[in-house]
Amino acid sequence: MEKLFNLDKEMIHRSQNDELLFYRQVAQGDMEAIAENCRQHRFLETEGVGILSRDPVVNRKYHFIVTAALISRICTESGMEMELSFRLSDYYIQKLDYLFSEKEIEEWHNKMVLDYTKRMQILKQSANLPKPITECLNYIYAHIKERITIDDLAQHTGKSAGYISRLFKSEMGVTPSDYIRKVKIDKAQNLLRFSDFSLIEISSYLAFSSQSHFIKLFQEETGLTPKKYRNMYYGTHWKGNEEEY
Repeated sequence: MEKLFNLDKEMIHRSQNDELLFYRQVAQGDMEAIAENCRQHRFLETEGVGILSRDPVVNRKYHFIVTAALISRICTESGMEMELSFRLSDYYIQKLDYLFSEKEIEEWHNKMVLDYTKRMQILKQSANLPKPITECLNYIYAHIKERITIDDLAQHTGKSAGYISRLFKSEMGVTPSDYIRKVKIDKAQNLLRFSDFSLIEISSYLAFSSQSHFIKLFQEETGLTPKKYRNMYYGTHWKGNEEEY
């Protein structure tokens, strides 16, 4: 009887309202709220969380899988393409085989939830945008690790480069080049905060023409050199998503 009582205590779950709020924030594309959730290490909290395995790492993996399944479903219900949502879920779950600590699983969890949240944010923001702009945004995020030109966007949308440039500036308030640069710098900020990649590795990873060019653009965008930015913000706050598709 005592054993059963202890098991009941261990299986108590955190407030349903808290869980629903978290998933609602993901579906609404609320990057600020989800980033704060990650910063507070909410995924690693044990109070009010059911025990699915006596092995701490396996237990965390099980909770990861539950989270992935629920996020995939709610994002699909909120407008994400079903195939994309399931593909993302499969991708993140399959990577669990290569993670062997709770810290690694937490970091992967944060990347997953921020990835879904960012995609939902873009989906909500682009709902009223012209189709060519939505296609451009999708292309930019899918190819941000490559060199992207206005001709690439024109070819992808089937429109002329001049038309895309004018429409993009009209709808987004910036030129395609400026927007691409901002997205690349956002990703560079994440890498400076949450990885040990060197500056030359980051500049190469994001397809900047050179390390010096990367440093120049980063300082223009943020007001700080990459080195100073890392010294100030290392490990403090995840800014975006990890694009894999």
